[in-house]
Amino acid sequence: MYITCLDLEGVLVPEIWIAFAEASGIPELKKTTRDEPDYDKLMTWRLGILREHGLGLKEIQETIAKIDPIPGAKEFLDELRSFSQVIIISDTFTQFAKPLMEKLGWPTIFCNSLEVSPEGEITGFKMRIDNPKFATVKALQSIGFDTIASGDSYNDLGMIKASKAGFLFKSTDQIKADNPELPAFETYADLMAAIKKAMV
Repeated sequence: MYITCLDLEGVLVPEIWIAFAEASGIPELKKTTRDEPDYDKLMTWRLGILREHGLGLKEIQETIAKIDPIPGAKEFLDELRSFSQVIIISDTFTQFAKPLMEKLGWPTIFCNSLEVSPEGEITGFKMRIDNPKFATVKALQSIGFDTIASGDSYNDLGMIKASKAGFLFKSTDQIKADNPELPAFETYADLMAAIKKAMV
């Protein structure tokens, strides 16, 4: 049996932090896991910037409420879920993901959680498990599933390479150049065709 594991941001929805950087006028927040492979370092840095500017969860959630899925993402997900179990494995947080999951038709998502003070300041974050994308794929394989995985960033490479079939989607030139053995796609139609072929 197959389970398809997808990244969220950059694959199905625009990058939340880039949208928030534009909304808040803080260009430094545009840095994502496409630029910084160390997620803990990236998040700690982001929280420092939020603190410096007096911004909290409420302001980020207001931006997220205005984010729509990438055109074609929901249709892609609906078709994929008609013939495969699908889990979105994301380094985002439950406090960010809910409105986006509603717009995508409530797919299953495994993600992390933020620590938030009563005043709404984001004081920290709790990762579900170390190296969550790779660990989740290995756990699914340990209970008898073959995994197919797709993502766009450095933190997706572990789950992509550990899966029976793995694909880069809408990734950067640098990541594609560093991983020439991984098929890379730019359209949902091409990714769908590759997933179907992998399941034959």
